[in-house]
Amino acid sequence: MTEPKLSTPLMLSTSSRSLPDFKKSVKLKYVKLGYHYLITHGMYLFLSPLVVLIAAQVSTLSVKDLWEIWVHLQYNLILVVLCSALLVFLSTVYFLTRPRPVYLVNFSCYKPEESQKCTKRGFLEQSRIACTFTEESLDFQRKIVERSGLGESTYLPKAILNNPPNPSMYMARKEAENVMFGALDELFTKTKVKPKDIGILIVNCSLFNPTPSLSAMVINHYKLRGNIISYNLGGMGCSAGLISIDLAKDLLQVHPNSYAVVISMENITLNWYFGNDRSKLVSNCLFRMGGAAILLSNKSSDRRRSKYRLVHTVRTHKGADDKCFACVTQEEDANGKVGVTLSKDLMGVAGEALKTNITTLGPLVLPMSEQLLFFGTLVGKKLLKMKIKPYIPDFKLAFEHFCIHAGGRAVLDEIEKNLHLSDWHMEPSRMTLYRFGNTSSSSLWYELAYSEAKGRVKKGDRTWQIAFGSGFKCNSAVWKALKTINPEKEKSPWIDEIHEFPVDLPKLSAI
Repeated sequence: MTEPKLSTPLMLSTSSRSLPDFKKSVKLKYVKLGYHYLITHGMYLFLSPLVVLIAAQVSTLSVKDLWEIWVHLQYNLILVVLCSALLVFLSTVYFLTRPRPVYLVNFSCYKPEESQKCTKRGFLEQSRIACTFTEESLDFQRKIVERSGLGESTYLPKAILNNPPNPSMYMARKEAENVMFGALDELFTKTKVKPKDIGILIVNCSLFNPTPSLSAMVINHYKLRGNIISYNLGGMGCSAGLISIDLAKDLLQVHPNSYAVVISMENITLNWYFGNDRSKLVSNCLFRMGGAAILLSNKSSDRRRSKYRLVHTVRTHKGADDKCFACVTQEEDANGKVGVTLSKDLMGVAGEALKTNITTLGPLVLPMSEQLLFFGTLVGKKLLKMKIKPYIPDFKLAFEHFCIHAGGRAVLDEIEKNLHLSDWHMEPSRMTLYRFGNTSSSSLWYELAYSEAKGRVKKGDRTWQIAFGSGFKCNSAVWKALKTINPEKEKSPWIDEIHEFPVDLPKLSAI
């Protein structure tokens, strides 16, 4: 991997902060993939006209015609039996092949203790106390924090806030327990579901993978049943939360009448970098403590009390490309200190992954008017060799709410520009970054909780969650609200302070 020069501040130059222009090129194979998903999962769209024609024909029959058909069938027992058998067979095939609906019953986001709040000045002071950073590295961190979009009330684990910091396996486990059990306790309280009722458990944490695993820690703490289906996903970056949702969706298709719990988190304690490689220092400045727990169900009886229904999941993996594979890497520096290297190619790689993902997702969610405009310009450019730019669809016509992974201010700025989103659409992501920092895969749930606390989520609204992660991956999930969310009845990290948001975010907040 190409390491950035120490004299060049990572992610501060214009070239390294910009996503590629989505209008320059759109690969036709990803459009085909999107339409393949549409055809595979949307056969009812093609059967609907046939049903309408049959219904129209039946409506033209008079009472006399129906009587004649009945009399005719009375003397044709074989025809009646064959038609009945065909009807039963087709109905059976339909119900067996129909995907089970997946409902999001509720979710919870962990809010650490007040004693774990860390101001930007406090963060820099903790870095100075560690006595491992040079003055140049401390100044670099100050510049990153000033432009990061983070506020004065993010959270760090106790091991990092100690004087001096004392990270250890014991403290890392305590951080994981606080986050997971705190989020789960609140989730069980909200949903009134007993731990013994959980049939599927998926925990994702990219950088902390102890033995016994995090999922085993949850099973032991809550004494979950012995036949539970559990998974522990590691090393999959900030997009692992949506990978967990996709995995839970697939498992719920084959395990009827089941509850699935997904826990998304990151662990800071053992992954704080104490060296002076600038490409590894950026993660110290952006990542903060947090986590979320989500309860999913495929029980038809849960539809009435659930908040959302999962509509689509689309996963994009660019790991076959060496540049994409190496843009986020955990490795040692020249002095043997482990950290996560963020390549200067990261923004470009993220842009290409996002472009692939939305090109695949587009045919599944966009109205026909937008699809025709997009497909028409694509045909003109690819087949007719016309010198026109590909049409970037208006995704605001497909979604009411956007939850974009709060990975950093630069990423949010570029996505807002490329997808032509408004400040209102970007507000949940920007306020989450400001209030909680980059909480890795759980940031999407803090953003959705923000929209709920603002009273924005109405019945029928569609929400698009977008996440990026090492590998390199871009994943999407689409949810449809099953009811209007009343913020007065909600419990979330935002409720007590939502009246203070949104806040103005200057481009530079000097320390």
